[in-house]
Amino acid sequence: MTLSMHAASVPVFRQMLGSLDNLLAKAESHAAERKIDPAALLQARLFPDMFALLKQVQIACDFAKGVSGRLAGAELPVSDDSEQTFAELRALVAKTIAFISGLDAARFDGSEDREVVLRPGTPKERRFVGQAYLLHYGLPQFFFHVTTAYALLRHNGVELGKKDYMGS
Repeated sequence: MTLSMHAASVPVFRQMLGSLDNLLAKAESHAAERKIDPAALLQARLFPDMFALLKQVQIACDFAKGVSGRLAGAELPVSDDSEQTFAELRALVAKTIAFISGLDAARFDGSEDREVVLRPGTPKERRFVGQAYLLHYGLPQFFFHVTTAYALLRHNGVELGKKDYMGS
């Protein structure tokens, strides 16, 4: 039995985006219960040269929709990354889940061999074959940002555990 590119991507992104939504909901409740300014969590960083929680979530969503959309040959929705609240981040996660869930699995057929070009025509241009793009670039990048969001919240006292990270 072979594993389709759709099965290796969209369900994984959906699971972890659902987890990310849950993490954000718990963080929002944590801030409200303890009378913490939500911006303290939304702007939290593990180290000064790292992106804040807001950006980690935005980038995770960008990878989920970008990887899925490129593999499906779909036009990618454009985000302006203007989210500033937990509610706005959760809405971004929901829009991302809706976009990737709406991609027909048949559109992924053959994408393991499809060329994917990132930043075409620039000095940062990168070329991948679809399977390498998903397995060696897209998924690791996505997991890095979801994991960093989890770590930021956990480090700042939000009561989270592995079950929260894994989602359902």
